[in-house]
Formats: sequence, C-alpha cells, structure tokens
Amino acid sequence: MGVLDSFSLAGRVALVTGGSRGLGFAIARALGEAGAAVGLVARDGAAVASAAESLAALGIRTFATSADVRSASSVDAAVSAVSDALGAPVSVLVNNAGISIPGRALEVEPSDWSDVLSTNLDGVFHCSRAVCSRLVAAGMPGTIVNVGSMSAFIVNQPRWQPAYLASKAAVHQLTRALAAEWAPHGVRVNAIAPGYFLTEQSPVDQPEFRATCVEPAALKRWGEPHELGPAVTFLASEASSFMTGSIVVIDGGFTLF
Repeated sequence: MGVLDSFSLAGRVALVTGGSRGLGFAIARALGEAGAAVGLVARDGAAVASAAESLAALGIRTFATSADVRSASSVDAAVSAVSDALGAPVSVLVNNAGISIPGRALEVEPSDWSDVLSTNLDGVFHCSRAVCSRLVAAGMPGTIVNVGSMSAFIVNQPRWQPAYLASKAAVHQLTRALAAEWAPHGVRVNAIAPGYFLTEQSPVDQPEFRATCVEPAALKRWGEPHELGPAVTFLASEASSFMTGSIVVIDGGFTLF
C-alpha cells in the first residue's frame, strides 16, 4: 500500500454525529472525499437532511437521519438505519455531537449541567458501544474518532463553563479506556482536541474575542473547519494503523503557553 493509498476510506461506511453543520459537516465532507459513504446524524431532521443534500451534490454517497445521542435506543436505531441505507456496517464513527451551556459553577442549573454531560459524554458512549457491538458481532475492524477539546486541559477565559470542561476531559479518558478494551477486537479509538475554530456557534473572528481566543495561540489565528478534516481522515484510516488511545491536539499552539 502506498502512502496516499493508506488514507483511503473507499468501501467504508462512516457515521458522523452532529454532522449537520460546523465542524461535523466539514469532517463528514472530508471522509466522503476520502471515499467513504457517510451517514449524518443530528437532532434537527431538516438541517441534517439539507447537509446530506449538500454532500450528495459533491458526489458523496450519503444518508441522513435524526437521533438524540443522549438516548441509547435512539442511537441504536440511527446506527441501524445508516448501515441499512448504505449497505454495510458502520466501521468509521466520529463522535462530534456536543453542546456548551455557559454558567458559573455556583449558578449553573442542574438541568443544564446534566444536559451537557449527557450529550457530550453519554452520547459518545452510546454511539461508540452501538457501533463497536456490531463490529464485534461481524468480526470486523473499525475506527472511532472522538471530538474532545483543548478545554479538557485548560479553563477558557472569559467563558465560564465547568460542565463543558468536565465533559471533554471525560471524553479524553473514555477514549483511552475504550481503546484499551477494544484493541483485541481490532477497533481503534482516538480523539482530537480542537482549539478555537470559526463556526456559527464560535464566532471567534469578532474583535472582542481576539485578546482571549486568537492572540494566545502561537499561530495567532483561529482554525477553519476544513482544517480538521484531514486529521480526522488520518485517524479514521490505515494511515494511523498503529495509533490507538491517542489525543491529537489541533489548537494552533494555544496550549503551548
């Protein structure tokens, strides 16, 4: 296998949660460009259907379904739907779905705390188990890429968000736990830890964010969503065949200092 061939995902079925917009959509597009058939999952059925149409217009074979990653039964139904529609078990999973509800520790509502943890952490577990159980039953290898965050290592300023920080730190450790447990089954589990990327939910191009979100980074800029796609493709493909349990930081050098 040549070097570039090792990045190919031809013949694979990928599933990207939170794939209707932002980082998730950019990752899904990259996986599709690498040859995968891509299943998109998000809570908003109309939005995820529109995202799938955009990928299909690029020649990417895709399927969209709505699901709530907080619910194991909803996730299980979505994984089955993607596999049935695209004709093979999901062998590439990207756990991207996540939310952040700001609030100081003494002020955050218990319901908000629970919602963040159940989406960002429980969702990763539900999706990973649903995909891995099918791979083990079929005797197939696979790859899982979890979207963690540099916020697992730092406390972001000036946004106080203890629930988000805790959830992403837990995602990193869950990545290691699953990698160790599932290695004998040929299922590799890695994570990326993005820094500040420009999306609708993260308008870091606005002047008020420059001092705290841009200037501290070694590269003195924010990331663009398309810059995550190649890294995720690397972790999803045979190009990273000897990696599991790794956390790849992609933050423009923000956490160097």
